[in-house]
Amino acid sequence: MKTNLDTQKFDFQIVKSSLLKLCTFAIGKERVETMSFFTDFNALESELSVTSEMLAALTDKEVAMPGAEMHDLRDQLMRIRIEGLFLDENELFTLRKSLDAFQQWQTYLKSLNAERYPRLRQLRQENDDLLKLVAEIDRILDKYGQLRDSASPALAAIRQTLLRSQNAVQKTLITILKQAQVEGIIDKDVSPTLREGRLVLPLPPMYKRKFGGIVHDESASGKTIFIEPQQVVEANNRIRELESDERRERVRILTEFADTLRPYLPQIQQSQTMLGTIDFIRAKALYAQQIGAIMPQLSDKPLVDWREARHPVLEQRLQAQGKQVVPLTIRLDDKNRILLISGPNAGGKSVCLKTVALLQYMLQTGMLIPVREDSNAGMFRQIMIDIGDEQSIEDDLSTYSSHLRNMKRFLLDADSRTLLLIDEFGGGTEPHIGGAIAEAILAELVKKNCFGVVTTHYDNLKHFAADTDGLQNGAMLYDRGQLKPLFQLSMGQPGSSFAIEIATQTGLPQSVIEHAKNLVGDEYIDYDRHLQDIARDKRYWENKRQQVRIREKQLEERIQQYDEKMASIKQKQKQMLTDAQQQAEELLRQSNVKIENTIRRIKQTNADKQETKTARQELETFKQQVQKIGAKNKEQGLKVKEQKTKEQPAKGQEITVGDIVRVAGQTMSGEVLAISGQQAEVAFGLMKSKVPLKKLEYVSRRQLKQQARTNIPSNIADSVRQKQLTFRDQLDVRGLRAKEAMEMITNYLDDAIMIGVSQVRILHGTGTGALRQMLRQMLENNTHIKAYYDAHPDSGGAGITIIDI
Repeated sequence: MKTNLDTQKFDFQIVKSSLLKLCTFAIGKERVETMSFFTDFNALESELSVTSEMLAALTDKEVAMPGAEMHDLRDQLMRIRIEGLFLDENELFTLRKSLDAFQQWQTYLKSLNAERYPRLRQLRQENDDLLKLVAEIDRILDKYGQLRDSASPALAAIRQTLLRSQNAVQKTLITILKQAQVEGIIDKDVSPTLREGRLVLPLPPMYKRKFGGIVHDESASGKTIFIEPQQVVEANNRIRELESDERRERVRILTEFADTLRPYLPQIQQSQTMLGTIDFIRAKALYAQQIGAIMPQLSDKPLVDWREARHPVLEQRLQAQGKQVVPLTIRLDDKNRILLISGPNAGGKSVCLKTVALLQYMLQTGMLIPVREDSNAGMFRQIMIDIGDEQSIEDDLSTYSSHLRNMKRFLLDADSRTLLLIDEFGGGTEPHIGGAIAEAILAELVKKNCFGVVTTHYDNLKHFAADTDGLQNGAMLYDRGQLKPLFQLSMGQPGSSFAIEIATQTGLPQSVIEHAKNLVGDEYIDYDRHLQDIARDKRYWENKRQQVRIREKQLEERIQQYDEKMASIKQKQKQMLTDAQQQAEELLRQSNVKIENTIRRIKQTNADKQETKTARQELETFKQQVQKIGAKNKEQGLKVKEQKTKEQPAKGQEITVGDIVRVAGQTMSGEVLAISGQQAEVAFGLMKSKVPLKKLEYVSRRQLKQQARTNIPSNIADSVRQKQLTFRDQLDVRGLRAKEAMEMITNYLDDAIMIGVSQVRILHGTGTGALRQMLRQMLENNTHIKAYYDAHPDSGGAGITIIDI
């Protein structure tokens, strides 16, 4: 990887700034600043995998991620390597919190599922010695980070003596204070206070000789002095001595504890490094969460196969403005290694180029990238860029000279594992020779089997790409009707610069535009128009193909639902038959038992009339119960049969070749192409499928028309709604050639008919009247046109044709 790559040119520095803000630990921020470009596949895969696992862990509700603070103690730990130096109480307490954060992360990593988070679990560093160290710190520090009295017997004794001395001085001062308050010398709300670490009384200056003692301070106004009465001077001196003893004992304890810490310094340093690694990985995962990034399928070969890739910095800027970025779908592989993008200015060429540069660089520094989940990404040995203006007064370099210097470097250093990114290839000099030099350089780069994305306006490069293996053209799409770029990349054909259309939109005089057309000639104008037509047609068929894919998926889902329902019904029917059979056998057994019991009862009573009558009544009651059960089973059987009948296709008529049919329960219709046995081959749009005849039902022409009116694909409906919002009821074709004007009018009328506009105006001017006549002939043959006529003389007259649709 070239170390002099200027990452600012594709916004990687902005990405790094975002990562730095997400880090909470100095070591994590240092890892961001020193991010390296991976060229080893295993190392890169490991870095991406652990980041991807951290991203998943952020939203895993089973185990809560630790939120403990991380503290950088490297300077303090380095200091106590020298014997006799120690950590003060605050530093020791901070170390305790850092070790606690380390232990929390160890516990968290250990609790993670080994199958879902294998890389994260590998970050664990089990260390029982550090647990013991935390216990040792807790032995001498309390929960507020202060030395405990029990840290040493000497410290406990000193503090007890100090407390007794302070209480004695306090009592003496209170006694003196109360006496002074009784005498009216001091106000009742006054209390002893501290000055220079000694307890004193606030008094008016006139009474200082009355009390005697040492004056330690006075107020700013001079109306109050702070005096240490003679009665407590000796006691305060004793307190100062005890405080000094306490400080010495604290230093002794902390110095002794530093000796205990010193053997563990390497392990503590490792824990700090581990926390920095976690902070770094977590920051990358949080950023991935913000931009919707994932880990694509990774290959160790050069490859760019991204679907719906988004430039994260641009996307965040547009979101702040309430707009959306247009995603990029691009593929560079062994067959088509270099993509040559052409199209209008401000159409998105440079954005495509910078998106590829930024995402590939992010990926190979171990960051997840915002692409669709079915995207694939490869690895490159180096990325080389030529983006922007690199002119230098100091080095006596013009813009074009700086480009040529970069091209020289590319030709010397590039190879089959290099990704080249060149913006405005060949620009900055006389177009004819600039295009020739660019083509020659491109030919050499193709021989080196480089990969790359190149933007240009030169036609000779477009032709060269079309005729050369390893190169492919790409076009930035442009809405010719609304004269605005779509910012969409279409691969496979070159793009038009739309110079004439943009010049017209900006209001350049028509005479100037016509003069320009005459200078370049009809051949160039026709070529440019054909490029536009190809782009438009390709976009149309891509939309159609997408609709077919949607329909195919819907058809597969419906067939699967049908099969599942039929299987469920058959299972229910089988279960009901089994239950009915068992119930019938049980009823038969009960009937036999009942009949035998009735006969036995009659015999035992010697055919007594009353007993016989009672037995007959009981038998009749049992018979009625059996009949009710039979009726219930029959009703359930009818329900199953009815449900099964609903799932069966209509039997309206026998299906033959050429009939319009649909799968039962579906809405999409198709034509029967062939019938073989019990199978029919049906064309559903562009898709052919073999379907059992029993699953098909006949669709009449009337049903087909009704379906066409109601089943509009959602993406077409969205397109219609968009056109309704932007459609204008007047089209201006003045100044265009007749052929161009008629083509634009045809597209305009198609849109008007599609969105249901009732009237439009075509502003064609008077001129020779040829364009007006051609328009009238075309309208005469259009069945959607009710009437057409000239505008009122006050509104344009024969220069405007009004059309009723």
